[in-house]
Amino acid sequence: MLVALAFCAYGIFSQWSQIGGALARLSVWAIGGALITGLAGLGASMLAWRTLLAGFGSPLPLPAAIRVMFLAQLGKYVPGSVWALVGQVELARQHDVPRRRGAGATLLAMAATIATGCAVAAVTLPLTSAEATRRYWWLLPLAPVLLACLHPRVVTTLLNRALALVRRPPLEEAVGLGAMARAVGWSLLAWALFGTHTWLLARSLGDAGPLLSTGAYALAFTVGFLVIIAPGGLGAREAALVVALAPVLPGGGPLVVALASRVVMTAADLLWAGLAILLGRTGAAARGRDLESSSPSAGS
Repeated sequence: MLVALAFCAYGIFSQWSQIGGALARLSVWAIGGALITGLAGLGASMLAWRTLLAGFGSPLPLPAAIRVMFLAQLGKYVPGSVWALVGQVELARQHDVPRRRGAGATLLAMAATIATGCAVAAVTLPLTSAEATRRYWWLLPLAPVLLACLHPRVVTTLLNRALALVRRPPLEEAVGLGAMARAVGWSLLAWALFGTHTWLLARSLGDAGPLLSTGAYALAFTVGFLVIIAPGGLGAREAALVVALAPVLPGGGPLVVALASRVVMTAADLLWAGLAILLGRTGAAARGRDLESSSPSAGS
């Protein structure tokens, strides 16, 4: 966690001279609204993962799901995309979730996020940003392929083959079509909320409508995710967001939005992580009281 927080701080303070100027051009209301919708978008992403985990046969109570998801997600600020995955699997083990199920649900949640993100960008950007479509055209054909791979039969086969490569037994059961559909629904809601956060930041700088804002953020997040050497997609996400918003925001407006979005979403990650730590301490205290009250000395 300390390593993740160090990289997280680096992502902000290495660009602080630009970030400070960007935040000064935006209203408090825009930043506050973007933070609220960003928090809600992350919450919807967590519910998609929780739905898939339940579909594999390991339902988690909501407080436990929040703790596992948002403590592990700090790992995305460490270079390489594997740390958040490892964190989620190991933290879920504390709640009796087998590693195979934890890894399967986490990988499937990532796949659902990227597949729906590609789909959102493929639908919206050709209508709103020709430059982004031209530069990142290679992402758009991936959308139907990735969406097709989310079918339970296909994704179960792929996961079991991946497990076989690392000499692990296959999953005990496949996630059902209903659970997958609900997870895709939560992922689409998350993109709508992330798009709203982008639109709230951009609306005071130019004519960036909700449709363009949603596609721009979906594109930027997907590009940032694929550039695994960048902690949290640092740099790659901002570059894609600038390209997508450039046709409608004058001057340095796209960069202002990109930098402000980085700060807002980092703050949202940290707030969720803070809540996760609080829930963990509350749960530990409650378990301690239960053990104390059930001990023989307490009864006597």
